[in-house]
Amino acid sequence: MKCVLILFVLFSCTLVWPQDLIINELDPDSPSTDTAEFIELKSQTPNFSTDGYILVFFNGSSSGADSSYMVIDLNGYTTDNNGLLVIGGEGVSPFPQVLTSESVIQNGADAVGIYQASVNDFPQGTLATQNNLVDAMVYGTNDPDDTVLLGLMGETTQYNDDGTNANPRSIQRFVDGMGVESFSTATPTPRRENDGSGIAINPVEISVMETQYDEGASFDITFTSETNVTSDLNFTIGLNNFGFDASDFTGNLSLTILNGQNSTSTTINLVDDNLDEGDEVLQIRFVDLEEPVVPSNNLVEVRVVDNDFTMAAWGTPLNPTTGIVQSTQPVGYYDSLDGLADTALRQALQDIIADPTVVRAQTYADVIDILLEADQNPENSNQVWLLYTEQGRAKLDLQTGSSNAGKWNREHTYPRSRGGFFDIEEDEVADGIDVFWTTKADSLRHGNSDAHALRAADASENSSRGNQHYGEYVGPNGTLGSFRGDVARSVLYMEIRYNDLEVVNGFPTNVGQLGDLATLLDWHRNDPPDDFEMNRNNIVYEWQKNRNPFIDQPLLVEYIWGTNIGDAWDQSLSVDGNEFSEVLVYPNPTKGRLYVYGFNNKPNAEVFSIDGKLLKHFKSMDNYIDLNLPPGLYLVKFSSNNRSMIKKVIIK
Repeated sequence: MKCVLILFVLFSCTLVWPQDLIINELDPDSPSTDTAEFIELKSQTPNFSTDGYILVFFNGSSSGADSSYMVIDLNGYTTDNNGLLVIGGEGVSPFPQVLTSESVIQNGADAVGIYQASVNDFPQGTLATQNNLVDAMVYGTNDPDDTVLLGLMGETTQYNDDGTNANPRSIQRFVDGMGVESFSTATPTPRRENDGSGIAINPVEISVMETQYDEGASFDITFTSETNVTSDLNFTIGLNNFGFDASDFTGNLSLTILNGQNSTSTTINLVDDNLDEGDEVLQIRFVDLEEPVVPSNNLVEVRVVDNDFTMAAWGTPLNPTTGIVQSTQPVGYYDSLDGLADTALRQALQDIIADPTVVRAQTYADVIDILLEADQNPENSNQVWLLYTEQGRAKLDLQTGSSNAGKWNREHTYPRSRGGFFDIEEDEVADGIDVFWTTKADSLRHGNSDAHALRAADASENSSRGNQHYGEYVGPNGTLGSFRGDVARSVLYMEIRYNDLEVVNGFPTNVGQLGDLATLLDWHRNDPPDDFEMNRNNIVYEWQKNRNPFIDQPLLVEYIWGTNIGDAWDQSLSVDGNEFSEVLVYPNPTKGRLYVYGFNNKPNAEVFSIDGKLLKHFKSMDNYIDLNLPPGLYLVKFSSNNRSMIKKVIIK
């Protein structure tokens, strides 16, 4: 009897967990999309509060130095009826109870630990530790063992996720009937027991035919459960999301899947109002599902396209206009430059645009808000104008995840790696126009968030450009190059604005230098500032309290880098202040004939292709010229009395 009792005690002890919360399953690598990665925790008892716990992820790479890269606060969550809590992105199904961004779990060799601690105990870069550690897993994706990380976490085994595109796998913890614990890889089972036991769940999926509809349209939302329900399932959904609310739609939000069935649907009617609200996104979400019924997916977004967008009075860079948008520079803004040349002119210009008593630096996150206004498509207020691909893109298509298809993001015309720019944690917070840093000519960090050199760009094209020098990179095939002058002036601005930056000939490798100067000078001359560029200069000035002088005074470029080096600058030489300010060139676009009025003397005219090739030359022209050229974008240079101006002209 005594022996039996001892065996019973030993057996019972093997069934008692050494801690209340463990790592039950981990899928650190979903090879096909990286959107289905998750971690599942399990509590010893169901409906267990995870208050006081945090989840810490450690980077085992050489650059990561076995230190923390992400911390998730588990306060406010509880495990479910099976004691499970899933943490992951929206691509995980059934839908996670704790939602994270997609693709944030690194592949390995890495580690993750549950701690009874505060998130403040693990600032980014904290070395892995066993202090307050509840449970840990060191894992990899066919990586060599990280013995140092294993030691730091007090573990002896590094587990491998060997999933493939065709056969996704996760690392799962099993406990056999004798209470013996083991790990293996198997098909992922988020929110289900790894061995198939436990209370069966019934996930419900949200589906729509399209993910975008116009105002005034109607569409159906269908809800389908994995198995037929065994009693009427009543539930409520919500659609509100930021500006989208009950005034924007009609339709039933209280639904029932009848006993013995597995689906129901509702029709949503989108209200076509007369308000310019911009494109909006409704978000379909479950409000009150109760276990064992759980969301299969959730927060499904549908874009509602507003047909009440506005158009600006000026054109896009492809259909440029000039003279409509006036510079908002303060009176006398450039007066200190008059009579100066060479180094003195450069320094005086920097004193204006880098004055620490006036100029402001915003965060890198604030740049998004700046670009939404500064790069707004003149033809559609719901879009931004993309720099290199010369097209509009919905403002809502800002890249926020790993996928860049059809998205736009922030393009540094002066690449970060070339300029040596960097950011800090505070740069990730958009704190608005009234919160800013003091900045100086030596504040090279602020070059990372200087909106004069950041543009909305197609995310894929931004990636293709990388950190290539201009001249190496000339834009996508088939585009007309309407961005080239804009790029040149933004890059030249950066050289003057920040110390240790230089635009040089050729394709340098030194940090701080960018090429090719000769190419950029050609781009500046052949693509002069237009209303679109002047408008963005005005908007950036509202935020940063400095201007790009080469938009306001384009001839300054010649006095610093070009044909007038060594000559003293006189502000009266600017285009805005000379006889050309009243010149009228029309119609534009034209079918071939171009009328020109406003010159005191008969000007000469030269017609160039967008890449700078001279196509036609007219001497002492009268009030019109016949271009007789194929449809496209051309540059027409007018010269009179040793002065010249360039106009973009489109032939239809």
